[in-house]
Formats: sequence, C-alpha cells, structure tokens
Amino acid sequence: MTDQAPLVVLATRIYAPEAAAATFRLGALVRSLAGRARVRVLTTTPPSALRPPRATLGGAQGNHPRRSVGMEGNQKRRSVGMEGDGRETSASASADPQVGVSRWPVLRDASGYVRGYLPYLSFDLPLAARLLTGPRPDVVVVEPPPTTGAVTRVALAVRSVLGGPIPYVYYAADVWSDATASMGAPAVVTSLMRTLERFALRGAAGIVAVSDGVAGRVRALAGEDAPVTVVPNGIDTDVFTPEGEQAQEAPGTAYLVYAGTASEWQGAEVFAEAMRRVVREVPGARLVFLGQGSSWPELRRVAGELPEGAIELRPLVPPEEAAAWLRGAAAALVSVRPGVGYDFAYPTKVVAALACGTPVVFAGPGPAAADVREHRLGAAVEHDAGAVAEAMVQALRARPDEPERARRVAWVREHRSLAATGDGAAAVVLGVRG
Repeated sequence: MTDQAPLVVLATRIYAPEAAAATFRLGALVRSLAGRARVRVLTTTPPSALRPPRATLGGAQGNHPRRSVGMEGNQKRRSVGMEGDGRETSASASADPQVGVSRWPVLRDASGYVRGYLPYLSFDLPLAARLLTGPRPDVVVVEPPPTTGAVTRVALAVRSVLGGPIPYVYYAADVWSDATASMGAPAVVTSLMRTLERFALRGAAGIVAVSDGVAGRVRALAGEDAPVTVVPNGIDTDVFTPEGEQAQEAPGTAYLVYAGTASEWQGAEVFAEAMRRVVREVPGARLVFLGQGSSWPELRRVAGELPEGAIELRPLVPPEEAAAWLRGAAAALVSVRPGVGYDFAYPTKVVAALACGTPVVFAGPGPAAADVREHRLGAAVEHDAGAVAEAMVQALRARPDEPERARRVAWVREHRSLAATGDGAAAVVLGVRG
C-alpha cells in the first residue's frame, strides 16, 4: 500500500460495537476496502454500557469489562443523555493500520439508541465540522438518516470550492420519508424529510440500495437516472455458523429467540401476544428477546401478564453470543409490520438465523417472507397473533432435522455472504472516487 492509496471516509451514527444491520454491512465494506484504500470512520461514542472500562491506579472502573454490542436490556437510563466527554478520539478498527475510527459523543434515547431529531442533530452538526476540517477524502460514504446525507452534501460542496469536487456514496438501507409518512407524522415533517432525502440522494455520485424495493423508491425520489446499485445485506458466515457453543444462559426447555432491534416498523409485539396461546399449547415454552427499541415497554408489559419466565427480555449481545443463542433455538422470530413504509425491508435477522441452521418464523410482508416460503427456510405468515402463534407452536414441536439444517446454511452461504456484500459496496465506492 502506498501513500497514493485513496482515502475513503464513512459517516455513520451506528458502528461497531453497536449491533445493527448497518454495523454488519459497513464492517464488510471496511474490510473489503482495507486492502485497496485508507479508511476513516466518523461515528459516535458507543453507549456507556458498551465502552471498555477506564483504567485507574486501582484497576478498571466504570463499565462491565465484557465487550457487548449495543443493546439495552432492563437497565434504566436517562431519556436523553450525552455520551462521552466531548473529545474526539481515534482507534484502529482492525489490525490493518489503514483503517481508523474517529468517535464523537451524541445524544441517545432511553434505550441507548441514536434516534430522534435532537440525537440526529447531535451527530450531524459536529459531522459537518469533521468533514470540513479532517483529512481531505477522495470519496465519502454516508448512511441515513437523510439529515446526515444532506449535511454531507453541503459540507463536501463547501470543501470542494478549494481542491475540486469530492464525491459521496449514499448507502440507502431504506427510504426514511416513506416510513415517516406511514407513521402518521405531521405533513410538514414528512414534507421536510422527503425534501432532505431527495436532496441527499440527488447529490450522490453513487447510491447503494439494499434491495430492489429500496432501489425503486430511490428512483422515484431522485429520478429514474439515479446511479443506484443493488447490494443485498449479508451476514458474517464465519461468526454465524451451525458449529460452536450454545448460550450458557439459555432456557433448559425449547425456546424461540428474537435477536435485534424491536421498534415501530418491526412490530415484534405480535410474538409476545402470540405467546398467550403458545404457553397453553406448549407448556414450558420460552421466548427470549435479545435487543432494544421502542417496543421494549410493551414487550415488558405483556411479559408481566404471562407465566413467569415465558418471555425473557435481555440486552443485545455481541454477534458471537447472538449466534450461540440462535444455534440452540427451535426457531428465530423476525417481523415487519405491514403498511408502515417498510414492506420492502429484508431484515438481517433472517440470514443471521439461517446461517446458524435455525429456521425462521417470519411475520409480515416483503422479500424476506418470499424467500422463506420459496426456499422452505421456515414459516412465513401474516403479521397476526393467531397465525404467528400457530407457526411458533409448530416450530417448538418440530424434531431436529440435520439435513434441513445443513440446507439452510448452504442457502445463506450461496446467496447472502457478507463478504459479497462488502465487495459489492466497495466496487461502487471505488468506482466513483474523484
């Protein structure tokens, strides 16, 4: 690697160690770029629960020393708080010296997530300064929300006045303005979000969409000639494997697992409601939620109305630990609430489970449901508690089938490899650099 290697800057409010689909796909992108470019990630200070302990004369203090990945469990937190001490720090993202991570404190919601207007601004405004003053990039990759894309476009336009244009790639995981409208936001908010999203998309030299559905909506917003490339999300098949340990704290009876964010558009409450029937038909059945999100209070409420232990709410865990939970589960639960702007979403939870050989019970619409049906990867049903309960009962009663387990793993490795995701996105990024 020479000094002439291009500098790629990633601007994202979510990055490791927080567990999210964005973390996986951006990590894959960084790994793919690392052999061909210098990479600098501009991101946030992790939630306090995920930071390593501080070294003192008396030893480590502060946080639990276990390195976990971004999920809140039952801990009580401030509704909004500033994470970090206001200083920007750098750390290597990997053993490759060409990769660095620069973090900045942000506001987070009660679950520890960067979500909401003020948290977004707490990332976007410092980002503008970081883009204007840091090492000059050859290309920038920016993740949603659209406010971040808009800030990136403006900052790079200003910086381009001296030294020529700096292109950027917008990584379109979803279409935020559609989701905002479907959630019943005021018309003025929806209109503003659509304007910002269109502005961010139209300024991009390249756009990576995670599905054909997202690509179609991007073209509807930015124009049919928008430079969109579809690169599906994948999963790390070196971490999510059928081989390995199972979770030591898993229930001693058959259990189901929901691993990941549970917010409005997932509608994970449907699984909790379905447990009312499941525990009658399969006494001793357990449902474990590993995650965070706005649905957590409702999940906790339903759990309190069921037999003790029927539903367990646990914090998010590192990918390796999530894989251990998935390996031992009778099925993994994944959902998309219909009609809220995410019908085209393809949750990474699906491929994470399948890579471990675990079947999926999918509730809701979308391309993931179609894959589950077409390739016999589990059960795909309506987002309805009755239909979901029936599928959950069948999964709990099913006997282990090793050939089927191996077939599911093979399907993921052929169609949803994270390495292929990273290489596809990297090709777009390197293709637009100035």
